[in-house]
Amino acid sequence: MALISEVASHRAKYKRWSALSVLMLPVLLVTVDNTVLGFALPKIAEALRPSASQQLWMIDAYSLVLAGLLISMGSLGDRIGHRKLLLAGSLGFVSVSVLTAYSATAEQLIAGRACMGVFGAMLMPSTLALIRSVFDDREERRFAVAIWATTLTVGSALGPLVGGGCWSFSAGSRFSCWRYLY
Repeated sequence: MALISEVASHRAKYKRWSALSVLMLPVLLVTVDNTVLGFALPKIAEALRPSASQQLWMIDAYSLVLAGLLISMGSLGDRIGHRKLLLAGSLGFVSVSVLTAYSATAEQLIAGRACMGVFGAMLMPSTLALIRSVFDDREERRFAVAIWATTLTVGSALGPLVGGGCWSFSAGSRFSCWRYLY
């Protein structure tokens, strides 16, 4: 009987850590997207011909909306459920990312990035709340939150690498790589 309980405990532990790895994917996407335009902006400016203030909005619209809605979306997740909010945020983030990749004007890119901030704000508190519900053990939860925070940092560091590296390979095509960033 002890062997069965040990196997069940091992399976439960495996499921918790597998769930954490799945939850880190949206966190990584949200943080990469926060910094991805850093090195890509010169090529985007060449293609879309935005004004200086539009270039600032291209970079800042996403983070401004994301930061402004984090608390509201956390509260919404408490009311409707964090899983539902995570799924809606993921679907919206991917859909708007695809549409934003095909932006023909600076205004479309700015609006798309702002919408992506709304859906990114749905993802961040949902992932953290789900970590809280998945990990009952205090030590495991502490380690899982540390992994969550590390993923935030890694995503922020990967953004310029993805944006800069991707644009350097697309010298001849206007939006060839931009479409693959999201």
